[in-house]
Amino acid sequence: MSGSHSRTAITLDRVSFLLPDGSPLFSGLDGHFDDRRSGLVGRNGVGKSVLARIIAGELAPTAGQVMRHGRVRYVAQFIDPARHRRVADVAGIGAVVDALARIERGSTSAADFDIVGERWDLRRRLEAALAAEGLGHLDAETPAAGLSGGECTRVALLGAFVDDAEVLILDEPSNHLDASARDALYRRLTAWRRALIVISHDRAVLDRMEAIVELGRHGLQRHGGDYGCYAAAKARATDAAAQALAHARTERRRGEVELRRQQERLAQRAAQGQRSARDANQAQILLDRAKERSEHSSARLRASRENTRKGLDAAVHAAAAAIDDSPPTVLLSPAGTVAAGKQVAVLAGVRLPYGRATAQALDLVVSGPRRIALCGPNGCGKSTLLKLLAGQLAPAQGRCTVTVPSTWVDQALAGVEGGRPALTALLAANPALGEAQARTRLALLGLDARRALAPATTLSGGERLKAALACALYAEPPARLLLLDEPTNHIDLPSLQAVEEMLRAYRGALLVVSHDHHFLDALALTDVLQWTPQGWQLRPRAAGAQRV
Repeated sequence: MSGSHSRTAITLDRVSFLLPDGSPLFSGLDGHFDDRRSGLVGRNGVGKSVLARIIAGELAPTAGQVMRHGRVRYVAQFIDPARHRRVADVAGIGAVVDALARIERGSTSAADFDIVGERWDLRRRLEAALAAEGLGHLDAETPAAGLSGGECTRVALLGAFVDDAEVLILDEPSNHLDASARDALYRRLTAWRRALIVISHDRAVLDRMEAIVELGRHGLQRHGGDYGCYAAAKARATDAAAQALAHARTERRRGEVELRRQQERLAQRAAQGQRSARDANQAQILLDRAKERSEHSSARLRASRENTRKGLDAAVHAAAAAIDDSPPTVLLSPAGTVAAGKQVAVLAGVRLPYGRATAQALDLVVSGPRRIALCGPNGCGKSTLLKLLAGQLAPAQGRCTVTVPSTWVDQALAGVEGGRPALTALLAANPALGEAQARTRLALLGLDARRALAPATTLSGGERLKAALACALYAEPPARLLLLDEPTNHIDLPSLQAVEEMLRAYRGALLVVSHDHHFLDALALTDVLQWTPQGWQLRPRAAGAQRV
């Protein structure tokens, strides 16, 4: 492929999509994606994942059309191993593997040969990629049920990378990945030489893009360069829009002053003309004609002034429309507090039912408002340990006791599963809130009245996470122990900042799993619980230390 980056891979022509209630998610989208690495960004709920599925052909637009130049491969942000039988299915190549197996057994079906196409060595390439990235214990037939969230994501991504599609679309690909897996992802993204569209809020991913496309209320806006170039351009545009609005408002004030002066001068001339006419003792018919001419002149001037006023208002409205007026995300800190020295949780001789075995069992006492990050590679048992503390699992050996009210936000967002709306789920977690206050708290998270009442399955990944956080953090009784499993997955950058601010203000105990070093650095952690083959090791985190 040439280095000119000129080949168009995807063209959008007036693409629109209506939600089940008939309201538009987006409308009239025009644009194109070429063979550059493109990051697709935007606030939670604007429709990035829906647009990705439309581009991939998994979802039909309500109106408009998508022209695709080559085969498109899409990897969703939620990869649930329970919905797949084996690794080949998670990798998205199950149909090809099955067709190859039938051909090897003697099938001459044209359908099997059509499924395989030119991908005769696809299974071998997948298993070679698994081995190269530390997943050699897996093969195409390995049952999917034993995969961790991170392993599931890695398998799905590897399946997409080895499948040789002309267009690759990845939705939040760095979610659930540990540090080494993220590094491997970054290398593959940088090396990709076909069309690539990545939906992400991960700065490290976006900084490896060659163009940033923002989906917002103004449609699709394309910016050349990586995320840093986009952020700088957006900051300049925001400043320019603010200055334009200030200028338009100043001009409107000046215009209104001038219009008042004109009106005063007109009134003075009219009054002077009436006095002169009376003093001249003119005939009544002449006075009536002069009055009629004055009224016509006044009407024309009034119409002119009204047009001028409308023009000034329109300039202000146009300048205001250019400003991103999205309300800030606000997450209130839970009321639960833990006194220094108070026992929160005890793990004695614990061995996990899932995850990598260690030489020593886990002994841990959590006291006071400790803030602990659980760290280790994918599949080591971090999420399993949180499930033990949440009472969702029993240890394979030993004892796990939690002595304070706790709440758990898991990767699958169990608090907002199924079709239950966010408002219903929040009121179930805390009936004393009342509907008005519950609506207000959801609105502060960016879930307006329509989204608060929509089935959770229709919300974006980021919106579902916000709803799950609301149910966990605003529950009654207030949690004194927060158990958070990848709480920053799927949410946009402004919402991420709100989560960080809330957790810094929280005065209870906290155990958090995250592979986002920037996020962990912002939490004022007291300790790190690190998995090693010898056993889980708790170490204090020095004040001001960076990079967990």
